[in-house]
Amino acid sequence: MSRSRASLLDALLAQNEPTTLAALVASSGLHANTVREHLDGLVRDGYAHRRTAAPTGRGRPAWLYQAIGSDAAASPEYAGLAAALAATIHRTSSNPVEDATAAGREWGQEIARERGAQPSSSAIAARREVVSLLDEVGFAPQADARSSVVRLTRCPLLEAANKYPDVVCGVHLGLAQGALEAYGADTEGTELVPFAEPGACRLHLTRRDA
Repeated sequence: MSRSRASLLDALLAQNEPTTLAALVASSGLHANTVREHLDGLVRDGYAHRRTAAPTGRGRPAWLYQAIGSDAAASPEYAGLAAALAATIHRTSSNPVEDATAAGREWGQEIARERGAQPSSSAIAARREVVSLLDEVGFAPQADARSSVVRLTRCPLLEAANKYPDVVCGVHLGLAQGALEAYGADTEGTELVPFAEPGACRLHLTRRDA
């Protein structure tokens, strides 16, 4: 199996819900035809299966892809609830990003408290705790030496993030901010760049240099 095909399989295995071609194209940075070819190969070789999504209007329904043996079948309620909440905030909020970030901040503080968070001895130590928390939640983070820039190589809600990036990515930014606050670190300048590179979003836990 090629590296890019194996990467797509990893992305499918990480999802809590069946995922569309469009979401996988956005996350991988590959051309749609290339992603489609790899998905067809994964289905043909027995690594994944696909089904049509429910019709939402004119045109042919999209294909939904799911890895064989993934956790999607075990937690469809979680993914469905997250997508429904994201859709509601996107539709009804006058400032979806702000509201989503605020909700994520509360979530991050709660998770950090459950981990027994205490103010850390340094900002670097606090950021490392946040990276560890993000790993537990399922983002498969890869951080630099000072944990200032973090590559998030998995998105637990890739399909919802593709449909409602303002809400889902806002929640994920707020999650990091809330955790930083719980560990006693400054959140000024934190930033999340969705799909910043093929296969990863980029999270800045400190202010970026000019």
